[in-house]
Amino acid sequence: MPRRTPRTALDRQRTPRRFPKFLGAASICALIAALLSPLTQAAAADSTTALAANDYCGGQCSDILPPGQNGNATLAQILLNQAFGIQPDHAEDQLGPYNNLASGAATLTDAKINDFFNDASFGVASDQVASSTAPGGRTDVTIVRDKKTGVPHITGTTRYGTEYGAGYAAAQDRLWLMDVFRHVGRGQLTSFAGGASSNQGLEQEFWRNAPYTEADLQTQIDNAIANNGARGQQALADANAYIDGINAYIDASDSGRYFPGEYVLTGHKDSITNAGTIDHFKITDLVALASVIGSLFGSGGGGEVNNALSLLAAQSKYGVTEGTKVWESFRERNDPEAVLTVHNGESFPYASKPDTAQGEALPDAGSVTQEPLVYDRTGSAATATATSASATAAATTLTSAKRGMSNALVVSGKYTASGHPIAVFGPQTGYFAPQLLMLQEIQGPGLSARGASFAGLSMYVELGRGQDYSWSATTSGQDIIDTYAVELCQDDYHYLYHGTCTAMDKVERTNSWKPTTADGTAAGSYRMQVYRTKYGPVEYRATVGGKKVAYTTLRSSYMHEADSIIGFQMLNDPDYVKSPGTFQSAVQHINYTFNWFYADSSHTAYYNSGDNPVRAAGVDAEFPVWAQAAYEWRNWDPTTNTASYTPPSAHPNSIDQDYYISWNNKQAKDYTTAPWGDGSVHRGNLLEDRVKKLVAAGGVTRSSLTKAMADAALADLRAEDVLPKLLKVINSSTVTDTTAAAAVTKLSDWVTAGAKRKETSAGSKAYANADAIRILDAWWPLLVKAEFEPGLGTDLYTAFSNNLPIDESPSAAHGPTGAHAGSSFQYGWWSYVDKDIRAVLGESVQGGLSQKYCGGGTLSACRDALISTLKTAAGLTAAQVYPGDDQCSAGDQWCADSIVQRTLGGIKHGKITWQNRPTYQQVVEYTSHR
Repeated sequence: MPRRTPRTALDRQRTPRRFPKFLGAASICALIAALLSPLTQAAAADSTTALAANDYCGGQCSDILPPGQNGNATLAQILLNQAFGIQPDHAEDQLGPYNNLASGAATLTDAKINDFFNDASFGVASDQVASSTAPGGRTDVTIVRDKKTGVPHITGTTRYGTEYGAGYAAAQDRLWLMDVFRHVGRGQLTSFAGGASSNQGLEQEFWRNAPYTEADLQTQIDNAIANNGARGQQALADANAYIDGINAYIDASDSGRYFPGEYVLTGHKDSITNAGTIDHFKITDLVALASVIGSLFGSGGGGEVNNALSLLAAQSKYGVTEGTKVWESFRERNDPEAVLTVHNGESFPYASKPDTAQGEALPDAGSVTQEPLVYDRTGSAATATATSASATAAATTLTSAKRGMSNALVVSGKYTASGHPIAVFGPQTGYFAPQLLMLQEIQGPGLSARGASFAGLSMYVELGRGQDYSWSATTSGQDIIDTYAVELCQDDYHYLYHGTCTAMDKVERTNSWKPTTADGTAAGSYRMQVYRTKYGPVEYRATVGGKKVAYTTLRSSYMHEADSIIGFQMLNDPDYVKSPGTFQSAVQHINYTFNWFYADSSHTAYYNSGDNPVRAAGVDAEFPVWAQAAYEWRNWDPTTNTASYTPPSAHPNSIDQDYYISWNNKQAKDYTTAPWGDGSVHRGNLLEDRVKKLVAAGGVTRSSLTKAMADAALADLRAEDVLPKLLKVINSSTVTDTTAAAAVTKLSDWVTAGAKRKETSAGSKAYANADAIRILDAWWPLLVKAEFEPGLGTDLYTAFSNNLPIDESPSAAHGPTGAHAGSSFQYGWWSYVDKDIRAVLGESVQGGLSQKYCGGGTLSACRDALISTLKTAAGLTAAQVYPGDDQCSAGDQWCADSIVQRTLGGIKHGKITWQNRPTYQQVVEYTSHR
């Protein structure tokens, strides 16, 4: 069978709802019959591939990546799926096991781990070979796919052949998705895939952040190769071989007519005549793809203008001195109660508050306006829905509250039953159909790894395992983005650079679209326009001290999207990574902001990556600074956007700590991250509490560490860590109101039961303690507002809410993640509530807020405010709390939380129960080492 294909971009493009309008059931069947003939590819039938001898995991490496390996579907397969729900082979066979862990974790044993995960051993047993292909007829590479999951195991005898095979396999599994995202990276998605408002927002979000020309993309490749010697040359050769493999599959699938059906549905190919083209990939496409992934998960920082606005609001409310104190208490730069990944007390100062700030360029009150991105809207681009999508995209791009990528639990062998380290870790990259990541094993000269890579960038495994070690990452969020105030001169499009009036560089994209079968959005068009300066793209306009300025954002990885390829190359090289130290050396070559974790049979390690710029003395990274030589990054060269960076030893790092946890929490003492919310209550506490208890008891096993992760994945952070304190305030006196008393009883019972959002039984689609969950979901925003707005005032409360969202429950459609995305409780006011309530109760608080807010600081008034809002919340119906959306009917609590595989192609999948866990996940315990 051919490999199948994905479809259009983002969740609004739902072909199923459009198909009945253009094909009746009979014609669907007729068309399917007509299209079934080209569904066969040549493949060698026999293979005796055995389990690899270079595997030191002893059968104890496992992984999972829903929904399934196969992300390609022909037009016939898409029609079958849309009409009858039939899934292509391996399109969702990992979704069930992934979903089942929510109910099955309680009885998990080591022997049952692979009931919920895949065996991630190297190689494929001969009786488990589903197919063996020599891509392009080559004799130096073979792609073997296993029967259970269809994962490609690529084995080459030459480096070129190996990478050619990797490109071919990537196209087999993700060609449409790769094509979608190379267009996203260039800001050309709507012209390619359709004008749905979600597509408009997606291309705007990424192009605002990385408005590159084709020349810029090529320059990044040239510089990355030139600056990395022999490894740079090898990376270029690998990338070219990889692209050759992709293009070979494009040609084969085009001539054989088993290419992804989305090309037909979006008007790029004709299903009858085969007219039309699928453009070959080129090396600059890889940089465009990398810019999207880096922006999504590895670009910490930004938000300086929002920080300035909330600081000004605080100073307006309280005066400069007290207002600054209030602002700092909410910012929690280095909260002493924050959970840490490096928890041995070692300090790694970065982006700390200077004693006396230098060069600050705070805007004049009321002067800030966001720089427009979209101009000349026509047709469907001018609708309210489209403009709303643009506003959301801009807010997502400019905030410091970036999407999280998590999590990791790693325990030293000193505390395990076997004496070998154990790790349960993986990236939380959202849920898509097809998935952004894809699995592969790659074995060839200088390459030996299995794991996950982002589609279109899989010349190397990016997260996974080598012969005797595994590695993974979480998003770290330290600040590598600064905002500069460039003083304007002559007009709004010239600025002062070192005293010289300099013209801004204007970069444009004009996109247009018309209705297609896949996306019936009416015809429309617009022009995107970005003004660039030496200090980065213009994001805002304002005045500072009466002077007109443009606020620009400068990111250290800007114009360096290709640089990280060297670090990934090293991770895949068995002759390079042989120890914790060489692992740390490899990930030091990755310029994106990630936390990296490592485990082998004897050691564990951690390293925080990213090009952290060395700032000028006195510059406060929290706020905009003047674009003047005195406040630039040290040794900054605007031509190449290079500077001096903090040395590796200054990055949080560790070897063989007793355990590590990470869930996008604070890395180490004195290491300030850009997002707000690193306080006393963070979702990292859910892991910290469980792993710390396991380590204290000793004898940790793969199953017990997996259970800890799975238990945290169902926990409501608010209910576990904050609700008991809220109830303590309420129960400080007898609750006489019957409505409030009934609500308190339900909430208390839920806390006693473990504070989980868990089905009553597997597949019931109903939560135990459903009323309590509904009450807390309704109560939280009400209680936060009642607790803080009276003291802060509406303006400051709103400003702080722009810095840090109030809540991010599983059903929340706001925030950087959105609804039905699994990831929850990354951003919220739980730490503020926790610290304030403890202060009102008279309990000890380290790093507390500057004043007490709940009830003006008195216990009785605080209790009254809590009870009043609790009564209101308890009276809200499920339909009011969960109002319904395009996935769920109003009042369906389980559905509101459920995880949806957002359609990026023509194949759709069913919902699964909520879990707050990595999308791709490994469970590993190595038994030996080379």
